[in-house]
Amino acid sequence: MKLNNYARFAWGVLVLNIFVVVWGAFVRATGSGAGCGEHWPTCQGDVIPWSPAIETVIEFTHRVTSGLAFLMVVVMLIWAFRVYPKGHSVRTGAGLSMTFMIIETLLGASLVLFGWVAQNISATRAVVMGVHLVNTFLLLAAITLTAWWASGGAPLRLKGQGRFGVALGLGFVGMLLLGASGGVTALGDTLFPAESLAHGIREEFSATAHFLVRLRVYHPLIAIGVGAYLVVVMMMFNRARGSSASRLLAKMFTGVYLFQLLFGAFNVVLLAPVWMQLAHLFISDILLILLVLFIAAGLGPAVSAQQPDVAGVAAKKVLGQSGG
Repeated sequence: MKLNNYARFAWGVLVLNIFVVVWGAFVRATGSGAGCGEHWPTCQGDVIPWSPAIETVIEFTHRVTSGLAFLMVVVMLIWAFRVYPKGHSVRTGAGLSMTFMIIETLLGASLVLFGWVAQNISATRAVVMGVHLVNTFLLLAAITLTAWWASGGAPLRLKGQGRFGVALGLGFVGMLLLGASGGVTALGDTLFPAESLAHGIREEFSATAHFLVRLRVYHPLIAIGVGAYLVVVMMMFNRARGSSASRLLAKMFTGVYLFQLLFGAFNVVLLAPVWMQLAHLFISDILLILLVLFIAAGLGPAVSAQQPDVAGVAAKKVLGQSGG
Protein backbone atom coordinates (compact mmCIF):
# COMPACT_ATOMS: atom_id res chain seq x y z
CA MET A 1 0.00 0.00 0.00
CA LYS A 2 1.23 3.50 -0.87
CA LEU A 3 0.70 6.77 0.95
CA ASN A 4 -1.68 9.11 -0.84
CA ASN A 5 -0.55 12.54 -2.01
CA TYR A 6 -2.03 14.30 1.00
CA ALA A 7 -0.24 12.01 3.46
CA ARG A 8 3.10 12.55 1.73
CA PHE A 9 2.51 16.30 1.79
CA ALA A 10 1.62 16.24 5.50
CA TRP A 11 4.80 14.32 6.38
CA GLY A 12 6.71 16.87 4.31
CA VAL A 13 5.11 19.69 6.31
CA LEU A 14 6.29 17.97 9.49
CA VAL A 15 9.87 17.72 8.20
CA LEU A 16 9.89 21.40 7.24
CA ASN A 17 8.59 22.43 10.65
CA ILE A 18 11.28 20.42 12.41
CA PHE A 19 13.86 22.31 10.34
CA VAL A 20 12.21 25.64 11.27
CA VAL A 21 12.29 24.71 14.97
CA VAL A 22 15.96 23.75 14.88
CA TRP A 23 16.88 26.87 12.89
CA GLY A 24 14.99 28.95 15.45
CA ALA A 25 17.25 27.47 18.12
CA PHE A 26 20.23 28.44 15.95
CA VAL A 27 18.94 32.03 15.93
CA ARG A 28 18.78 32.02 19.74
CA ALA A 29 22.10 30.22 20.24
CA THR A 30 23.98 32.66 18.00
CA GLY A 31 22.33 35.74 19.52
CA SER A 32 20.81 36.64 16.15
CA GLY A 33 17.27 37.25 17.38
CA ALA A 34 17.73 40.99 17.00
CA GLY A 35 19.15 40.61 13.50
CA CYS A 36 16.11 42.34 12.02
CA GLY A 37 15.87 44.88 14.83
CA GLU A 38 12.54 45.33 16.60
CA HIS A 39 10.71 45.10 13.27
CA TRP A 40 8.13 42.46 12.36
CA PRO A 41 7.14 41.24 9.82
CA THR A 42 9.63 43.49 8.01
CA CYS A 43 13.38 43.12 8.62
CA GLN A 44 15.21 46.33 9.53
CA GLY A 45 12.19 48.12 8.10
CA ASP A 46 12.55 46.45 4.67
CA VAL A 47 10.76 43.50 3.10
CA ILE A 48 14.16 42.17 1.98
CA PRO A 49 17.25 43.47 3.83
CA TRP A 50 20.06 44.69 1.56
CA SER A 51 23.75 44.30 2.53
CA PRO A 52 22.77 42.50 5.75
CA ALA A 53 25.05 41.47 8.60
CA ILE A 54 25.38 37.75 9.35
CA GLU A 55 22.95 38.07 12.28
CA THR A 56 20.39 39.57 9.91
CA VAL A 57 20.90 36.76 7.40
CA ILE A 58 20.33 34.15 10.12
CA GLU A 59 17.20 35.84 11.47
CA PHE A 60 15.80 36.63 8.00
CA THR A 61 16.32 33.00 6.91
CA HIS A 62 14.31 31.90 9.95
CA ARG A 63 11.50 34.26 9.02
CA VAL A 64 11.42 33.07 5.42
CA THR A 65 11.31 29.40 6.36
CA SER A 66 8.74 30.12 9.08
CA GLY A 67 6.58 31.90 6.50
CA LEU A 68 6.89 28.94 4.13
CA ALA A 69 5.91 26.57 6.96
CA PHE A 70 2.88 28.75 7.71
CA LEU A 71 1.75 28.67 4.08
CA MET A 72 2.19 24.88 3.91
CA VAL A 73 -0.02 24.43 6.97
CA VAL A 74 -2.62 26.67 5.31
CA VAL A 75 -2.47 24.45 2.21
CA MET A 76 -2.69 21.35 4.40
CA LEU A 77 -5.84 22.73 6.05
CA ILE A 78 -7.58 23.76 2.82
CA TRP A 79 -6.65 20.48 1.15
CA ALA A 80 -8.01 18.50 4.10
CA PHE A 81 -11.37 20.26 3.87
CA ARG A 82 -11.51 19.63 0.13
CA VAL A 83 -10.75 15.90 0.09
CA TYR A 84 -11.89 14.58 3.49
CA PRO A 85 -15.52 14.46 4.65
CA LYS A 86 -16.97 16.43 7.53
CA GLY A 87 -15.95 15.03 10.90
CA HIS A 88 -12.88 13.20 9.55
CA SER A 89 -9.90 13.10 11.89
CA VAL A 90 -7.59 14.58 9.22
CA ARG A 91 -9.71 17.73 9.23
CA THR A 92 -9.40 17.90 13.01
CA GLY A 93 -5.63 17.46 12.90
CA ALA A 94 -5.20 20.07 10.18
CA GLY A 95 -7.39 22.51 12.12
CA LEU A 96 -5.33 22.03 15.28
CA SER A 97 -2.13 22.44 13.26
CA MET A 98 -3.38 25.77 11.92
CA THR A 99 -4.38 26.94 15.39
CA PHE A 100 -1.00 26.16 16.93
CA MET A 101 0.78 27.64 13.90
CA ILE A 102 -1.02 30.95 14.39
CA ILE A 103 -0.10 30.96 18.08
CA GLU A 104 3.49 30.07 17.14
CA THR A 105 3.64 33.04 14.80
CA LEU A 106 2.26 35.42 17.42
CA LEU A 107 4.72 34.18 20.05
CA GLY A 108 7.64 34.58 17.66
CA ALA A 109 6.51 38.09 16.75
CA SER A 110 6.15 39.05 20.42
CA LEU A 111 9.75 38.02 21.13
CA VAL A 112 10.95 40.45 18.46
CA LEU A 113 8.55 43.33 19.04
CA PHE A 114 9.09 43.41 22.80
CA GLY A 115 12.85 42.99 22.54
CA TRP A 116 12.98 39.57 24.26
CA VAL A 117 15.92 38.51 22.10
CA ALA A 118 19.73 38.71 21.93
CA GLN A 119 21.10 39.53 25.43
CA ASN A 120 17.78 40.17 27.17
CA ILE A 121 17.90 38.32 30.53
CA SER A 122 14.43 39.13 31.85
CA ALA A 123 12.15 36.62 33.57
CA THR A 124 9.46 37.52 31.03
CA ARG A 125 11.64 36.30 28.18
CA ALA A 126 12.21 32.99 29.98
CA VAL A 127 8.47 32.52 30.52
CA VAL A 128 7.63 33.35 26.90
CA MET A 129 10.40 31.00 25.72
CA GLY A 130 8.94 28.20 27.82
CA VAL A 131 5.45 28.81 26.46
CA HIS A 132 6.92 29.03 22.94
CA LEU A 133 8.52 25.58 23.30
CA VAL A 134 5.29 24.07 24.65
CA ASN A 135 3.33 25.45 21.69
CA THR A 136 6.05 24.23 19.31
CA PHE A 137 5.65 20.70 20.67
CA LEU A 138 1.86 20.96 20.35
CA LEU A 139 2.26 22.13 16.75
CA LEU A 140 4.54 19.22 15.87
CA ALA A 141 2.15 16.82 17.62
CA ALA A 142 -0.84 18.13 15.65
CA ILE A 143 0.97 17.87 12.31
CA THR A 144 2.17 14.37 13.23
CA LEU A 145 -1.38 13.25 13.98
CA THR A 146 -2.64 14.78 10.74
CA ALA A 147 -0.02 12.89 8.74
CA TRP A 148 -0.67 9.67 10.71
CA TRP A 149 -4.42 9.80 10.14
CA ALA A 150 -3.92 10.61 6.45
CA SER A 151 -1.66 7.54 6.26
CA GLY A 152 -4.45 5.27 7.45
CA GLY A 153 -4.08 5.52 11.21
CA ALA A 154 -7.30 5.15 13.20
CA PRO A 155 -8.76 8.14 15.10
CA LEU A 156 -7.97 8.46 18.79
CA ARG A 157 -10.45 6.81 21.13
CA LEU A 158 -10.03 8.69 24.42
CA LYS A 159 -13.08 7.37 26.29
CA GLY A 160 -12.81 4.09 28.14
CA GLN A 161 -9.01 3.91 28.08
CA GLY A 162 -8.77 3.60 31.87
CA ARG A 163 -5.42 3.87 33.62
CA PHE A 164 -3.44 3.65 30.40
CA GLY A 165 -5.19 6.68 28.94
CA VAL A 166 -4.43 8.67 32.08
CA ALA A 167 -0.84 7.42 32.23
CA LEU A 168 -0.11 8.32 28.61
CA GLY A 169 -1.80 11.69 29.04
CA LEU A 170 0.43 12.45 32.02
CA GLY A 171 3.43 11.32 30.00
CA PHE A 172 2.54 13.72 27.20
CA VAL A 173 2.19 16.59 29.66
CA GLY A 174 5.55 15.59 31.11
CA MET A 175 7.07 15.81 27.64
CA LEU A 176 5.69 19.33 27.26
CA LEU A 177 7.21 20.26 30.63
CA LEU A 178 10.51 18.74 29.51
CA GLY A 179 10.44 20.81 26.33
CA ALA A 180 9.78 24.02 28.27
CA SER A 181 12.58 23.30 30.73
CA GLY A 182 14.92 22.51 27.85
CA GLY A 183 14.16 25.84 26.18
CA VAL A 184 14.83 27.77 29.38
CA THR A 185 18.02 25.78 30.02
CA ALA A 186 19.29 26.46 26.51
CA LEU A 187 18.56 30.16 27.02
CA GLY A 188 20.64 30.10 30.18
CA ASP A 189 23.49 28.33 28.36
CA THR A 190 23.45 31.04 25.69
CA LEU A 191 23.27 34.05 27.99
CA PHE A 192 25.52 32.72 30.74
CA PRO A 193 28.02 30.31 29.16
CA ALA A 194 30.12 28.38 31.68
CA GLU A 195 33.89 28.84 31.58
CA SER A 196 34.38 25.21 32.60
CA LEU A 197 32.33 22.26 33.81
CA ALA A 198 33.34 22.92 37.43
CA HIS A 199 32.50 26.61 37.07
CA GLY A 200 29.10 25.78 35.62
CA ILE A 201 28.24 23.38 38.46
CA ARG A 202 29.30 25.93 41.10
CA GLU A 203 27.15 28.60 39.50
CA GLU A 204 24.08 26.34 39.36
CA PHE A 205 24.19 25.96 43.14
CA SER A 206 25.16 29.55 43.90
CA ALA A 207 22.52 31.67 45.62
CA THR A 208 23.85 34.79 43.88
CA ALA A 209 23.75 33.38 40.33
CA HIS A 210 21.08 34.49 37.86
CA PHE A 211 17.89 32.41 38.04
CA LEU A 212 18.47 31.12 34.49
CA VAL A 213 21.74 29.59 35.66
CA ARG A 214 20.24 28.07 38.79
CA LEU A 215 17.39 26.54 36.79
CA ARG A 216 19.79 24.55 34.61
CA VAL A 217 20.16 21.81 37.20
CA TYR A 218 16.49 20.81 36.90
CA HIS A 219 16.36 19.95 33.19
CA PRO A 220 18.48 16.76 33.40
CA LEU A 221 16.41 15.57 36.37
CA ILE A 222 13.15 16.19 34.51
CA ALA A 223 14.56 14.42 31.43
CA ILE A 224 15.51 11.32 33.41
CA GLY A 225 12.20 11.22 35.26
CA VAL A 226 9.89 11.82 32.29
CA GLY A 227 11.80 9.50 29.97
CA ALA A 228 11.99 6.64 32.46
CA TYR A 229 8.29 7.05 33.28
CA LEU A 230 7.32 6.84 29.60
CA VAL A 231 9.51 3.80 28.94
CA VAL A 232 7.85 1.96 31.84
CA VAL A 233 4.33 3.00 30.78
CA MET A 234 4.96 1.87 27.21
CA MET A 235 6.29 -1.47 28.43
CA MET A 236 3.23 -2.05 30.65
CA PHE A 237 0.88 -0.96 27.88
CA ASN A 238 2.42 -3.37 25.38
CA ARG A 239 2.24 -6.25 27.84
CA ALA A 240 -1.47 -5.61 28.39
CA ARG A 241 -2.73 -4.73 24.91
CA GLY A 242 0.11 -3.82 22.58
CA SER A 243 -0.09 -3.98 18.79
CA SER A 244 2.70 -4.48 16.28
CA ALA A 245 2.82 -0.72 15.79
CA SER A 246 2.96 0.16 19.50
CA ARG A 247 5.71 -2.40 20.13
CA LEU A 248 7.81 -1.05 17.28
CA LEU A 249 7.32 2.56 18.36
CA ALA A 250 8.12 1.73 21.99
CA LYS A 251 11.42 0.13 20.93
CA MET A 252 12.27 3.16 18.84
CA PHE A 253 11.36 5.59 21.61
CA THR A 254 13.43 3.70 24.18
CA GLY A 255 16.48 3.55 21.93
CA VAL A 256 16.32 7.25 21.02
CA TYR A 257 15.68 8.20 24.67
CA LEU A 258 18.78 6.34 25.90
CA PHE A 259 20.86 7.96 23.17
CA GLN A 260 19.44 11.38 24.10
CA LEU A 261 20.48 10.91 27.74
CA LEU A 262 24.02 10.10 26.68
CA PHE A 263 24.07 12.95 24.19
CA GLY A 264 22.73 15.37 26.79
CA ALA A 265 25.49 14.36 29.22
CA PHE A 266 28.15 15.09 26.59
CA ASN A 267 26.40 18.39 25.86
CA VAL A 268 26.91 19.41 29.51
CA VAL A 269 30.51 18.20 29.65
CA LEU A 270 31.41 20.04 26.43
CA LEU A 271 29.70 23.22 27.71
CA ALA A 272 26.80 23.16 25.24
CA PRO A 273 28.37 24.04 21.88
CA VAL A 274 25.87 25.38 19.38
CA TRP A 275 25.85 22.29 17.13
CA MET A 276 25.13 20.02 20.11
CA GLN A 277 22.29 22.27 21.27
CA LEU A 278 20.72 21.99 17.83
CA ALA A 279 21.19 18.22 17.66
CA HIS A 280 19.80 17.86 21.19
CA LEU A 281 16.66 19.78 20.20
CA PHE A 282 16.30 17.74 16.99
CA ILE A 283 16.42 14.49 18.96
CA SER A 284 13.85 15.90 21.40
CA ASP A 285 11.53 16.59 18.47
CA ILE A 286 11.96 13.00 17.27
CA LEU A 287 11.14 11.70 20.76
CA LEU A 288 7.97 13.80 20.84
CA ILE A 289 6.89 12.51 17.44
CA LEU A 290 7.50 8.89 18.47
CA LEU A 291 5.47 9.44 21.64
CA VAL A 292 2.59 10.95 19.68
CA LEU A 293 2.65 8.06 17.21
CA PHE A 294 2.69 5.57 20.08
CA ILE A 295 -0.35 7.24 21.66
CA ALA A 296 -2.12 7.35 18.29
CA ALA A 297 -1.39 3.68 17.62
CA GLY A 298 -2.22 2.56 21.16
CA LEU A 299 -5.39 4.55 21.77
CA GLY A 300 -7.06 3.89 18.45
CA PRO A 301 -10.08 1.55 18.24
CA ALA A 302 -9.46 -1.83 19.78
CA VAL A 303 -8.27 -4.56 17.41
CA SER A 304 -10.16 -7.84 17.37
CA ALA A 305 -9.57 -11.08 15.54
CA GLN A 306 -12.10 -9.97 12.94
CA GLN A 307 -10.56 -6.48 12.51
CA PRO A 308 -7.36 -5.64 10.68
CA ASP A 309 -4.60 -4.03 12.72
CA VAL A 310 -5.13 -0.56 11.22
CA ALA A 311 -2.41 1.00 13.38
CA GLY A 312 0.01 -1.71 12.39
CA VAL A 313 -0.71 -1.23 8.71
CA ALA A 314 -0.27 2.53 9.05
CA ALA A 315 2.99 2.09 10.91
CA LYS A 316 4.33 -0.20 8.20
CA LYS A 317 3.41 2.36 5.55
CA VAL A 318 5.00 5.23 7.47
CA LEU A 319 8.08 3.53 8.88
CA GLY A 320 8.68 1.22 5.94
CA GLN A 321 9.14 -1.95 8.02
CA SER A 322 7.06 -4.64 9.70
CA GLY A 323 6.21 -4.56 13.41
CA GLY A 324 7.91 -6.61 16.08
